[in-house]
Amino acid sequence: MWWPAALAAAVALALGVPALVASGTSASGSSSLAVPADDSPEAGFARDMATHHQQAVDLSFIVRDRTTDEPTRTLAFDIINTQANQRGMMMGWLDQWGLSQHTSAKPMAWMGMEHDYQPHDGSLMPGMATNTQLAKLRSLSGRDAEVFYLQLMIEHHKGGVAMAQGYVDAAKNDSEKRLAQSMVTAQTSEMALMTDMLKERGAAPGVPAS
Repeated sequence: MWWPAALAAAVALALGVPALVASGTSASGSSSLAVPADDSPEAGFARDMATHHQQAVDLSFIVRDRTTDEPTRTLAFDIINTQANQRGMMMGWLDQWGLSQHTSAKPMAWMGMEHDYQPHDGSLMPGMATNTQLAKLRSLSGRDAEVFYLQLMIEHHKGGVAMAQGYVDAAKNDSEKRLAQSMVTAQTSEMALMTDMLKERGAAPGVPAS
């Protein structure tokens, strides 16, 4: 299948980022910018995307244990590895910048979206599953778990891609911009894959109303 190679390429691109940050050199070879402010897009993106990624990892661990279907388990494993690795990068940047990993600012305030999305039932940002949906996924098994996971993850990726693209458009840090662009590319490909996987199971994107 084509998609593991595409994911591996995206991970390889992302893995090159920490060295650039640590050396104080951007992707273009120029010196990195000054330490971002606490309310900057750089800090906001790192914090919010790390939170968004953590839920993708959690969802993937759940479905991994709820089905024996190898394509679904392989996808879940790739998402766990990729997003846990990227989350570690972003937490590392915040540490390097001397900034807290947490903030009192509303999620996505750095994008000017603090009034556009109302957190509810544990869903802090667009695309994030609610606590009710997480509980439902844990209650399912086999094909039902696969379908619901794919539907949830497509919505999760839509929110993640929108956030990553928002940072790409506002970025002042070349290294972080490269990581965000790799997220857009990889998650867009994964959404196409997951749509095909749903079709194979006689289902379609879109999370059913609770």
